Amino acid sequence: MKTITTLACLLLATLSFAQQDPIYSQYLFNPLLVNPAYAGLSNRFNGSVGYRTQWMGLEGQPQTINASLHTSLVQNKVGLGLLVVNDRIGSMNTTEINTAFAYKLQLENKTVSFGMQAGVQNFNSSLNGVNPFDKTDNLFLNGERGTRVNVGTGIALASEKYFVSFSVPRLLPTTFKSGGQKVELYNQHLYLMGAYIHYLNEHIRLKPAVLLRAVKGAPASIDVAFNVNFNAIHTAGIFTRNFNTYGLLLQTLLKEQYRFGYVFEVPTGKSVGTNFTTHEIVLGIQLSSFSFHDRSLSNF
Repeated sequence: MKTITTLACLLLATLSFAQQDPIYSQYLFNPLLVNPAYAGLSNRFNGSVGYRTQWMGLEGQPQTINASLHTSLVQNKVGLGLLVVNDRIGSMNTTEINTAFAYKLQLENKTVSFGMQAGVQNFNSSLNGVNPFDKTDNLFLNGERGTRVNVGTGIALASEKYFVSFSVPRLLPTTFKSGGQKVELYNQHLYLMGAYIHYLNEHIRLKPAVLLRAVKGAPASIDVAFNVNFNAIHTAGIFTRNFNTYGLLLQTLLKEQYRFGYVFEVPTGKSVGTNFTTHEIVLGIQLSSFSFHDRSLSNF
């Protein structure tokens, strides 16, 4: 049992130095998490906080907290946003702060938004609880910490019925040296997102969505979701990630301002097994703060 525990801890510590971007199931709730071009795209003020705990019960499980603010400015021609993310997995704790800027072009009934973001990443590993095979390995003796600069970019196209976006939130790979070796913390992630609204009648809308994520050194990941919206207020949906994780999504809008979202995920035996479930909660607010802000609700 002691050997198994040691192996598990070592594996978690090793994986923590090759992290991928945090995973979000409610990416349509706040696309700013993966694309700076979404800043101000709804022509309103938006704020949200989210918490995700993945694979509950598994030691070293990923946990992510995020908070964001963004709004439309200058007669809805530009958008400005702020995003803060704290991601914990195993022994690694990473905090990222980004500011986003977007320039929007109106094309008939569509909007094209070009976005850029810049910020910093602070990472800190504490490996005191890990029992390595090599007691002299500097990586395990000292841990690592540091701060790196980040820049990212994205583009989005939105209309009343559809939303398409492409983004690279981190253009600069995040690396550091440990024990004379170069270790890669984060690499470039490419995101392609799409969603469509189909009106069954004046009360019910179907909203399928797809998120494709690709990163060097790992298989591409795809999320496929099918959502049903009632009276533009309540949403229920099902989704899968790589067809080895399945989930249920519930969202509601109160007083046309306050949004609450919850996701429950169950992995299959192809992933980590059905014993480790995932929960994700998001709280949001949207306001028409300026005279030029839209008063009607946006589908995206």
